[in-house]
Amino acid sequence: MRYMFLIYSPETSWTQAEWVECVQKSSQVCDELAAQGKFLDASPLHPVATASTVRVRHGESQVTAGPFAETVEQLGGYYILELEDLDEAIGIATRLPPVHKGTVEIRPVLAIDGLPNSKLGSESPQGLKRYLLICYDDESLWQQVDEVTQQCTLRDAIALANRIDQQGRFLSAAPLHATTIATCVRVRGGQRLISDGPFAETNEVLGGYYMILANDSEEALAIASQHPGVTFGAVEVRQVFDMAEM
Repeated sequence: MRYMFLIYSPETSWTQAEWVECVQKSSQVCDELAAQGKFLDASPLHPVATASTVRVRHGESQVTAGPFAETVEQLGGYYILELEDLDEAIGIATRLPPVHKGTVEIRPVLAIDGLPNSKLGSESPQGLKRYLLICYDDESLWQQVDEVTQQCTLRDAIALANRIDQQGRFLSAAPLHATTIATCVRVRGGQRLISDGPFAETNEVLGGYYMILANDSEEALAIASQHPGVTFGAVEVRQVFDMAEM
């Protein structure tokens, strides 16, 4: 089963030295998982101050600076892992350094046909940067939409992934299972705390992602604005750290 770990914590709670140590220790866990064939991808994201969010309303693209949600604890990184089950996922989440200051939200990845083959782990072409497009929508409204509209929206999202792939910009994409089966892991005072449900109790939640390559944030935003979900939700654009440079 493929899982996406979403790492939330207050950016201000980390000193630079603590953040670097966190990345180093997390990388050691990733190396162990890679040796076991369970690691697919992981990286911290650039600060939320560098984020941009795109929506399309009444045919007009609206781009705002900053993250989708103005909250104290923001999405600061991710892991994509191939694991046996939720118990193994919880065990690994407990080992990750951010779990002591923040929260690790575990979400199963939904497999769908028609997406291009993942290129996670491949070397990026010279000059191109990695961006994570984080897709938010209202789950309750989505469930009320008729099946034909749902299928058309899914078809358009798959078509976008294939267009990006043809342009040499695609790395990975997938929807996530509903937040009703999300699991959050924290460690406080040496005690592991596990709760059902997503990290944030909001109407609009993270429903899927695209990992792309782009020259700059402007190009990444242009790709994000083509996602069918921007007409009723939003897509947050975050640059991914180049771990080789770190």
